[in-house]
Amino acid sequence: MPADGLVTLRSPYGPEETMNRLEAELVGKGMTVFARIDHAAAAEAVGLALRPTEVLIFGNPRGGTPLILASRTIGLDLPLRVLVWQDAGRDTWLAYDDPRWLARRHGIHRAAAAEVTAMTAMLACLVAATTAPASTASCNPSSDLQI
Repeated sequence: MPADGLVTLRSPYGPEETMNRLEAELVGKGMTVFARIDHAAAAEAVGLALRPTEVLIFGNPRGGTPLILASRTIGLDLPLRVLVWQDAGRDTWLAYDDPRWLARRHGIHRAAAAEVTAMTAMLACLVAATTAPASTASCNPSSDLQI
């Protein structure tokens, strides 16, 4: 994990397909998708150009509420978000804040260790399934993992 807690990885799919795959994985695992923000569309609406850039905001109260109970300030970083964008070379990338980093940021890494571990595993599994070849895409962490 980088020092700033940001996890970034390349997707073999275009930005729209990557975001659609991620959203489908989340919904398939019972997560709530709160918003899908299209920064490129917003830029275009005001006459500016921006390569594809979207944020998906999602979560599950079973995973997030214990963290918020441990520290109300983590509510600034929850629900979780994944950013998908296309760079100048037309490569697609995903980025998200590592839940362990968020927990340390808000001083609850020890108080909510089990929840943070589960959230970290589920998020990594969902992103891996999103970026995997279609024939191998699958996220099957243990059923007690929630985000």
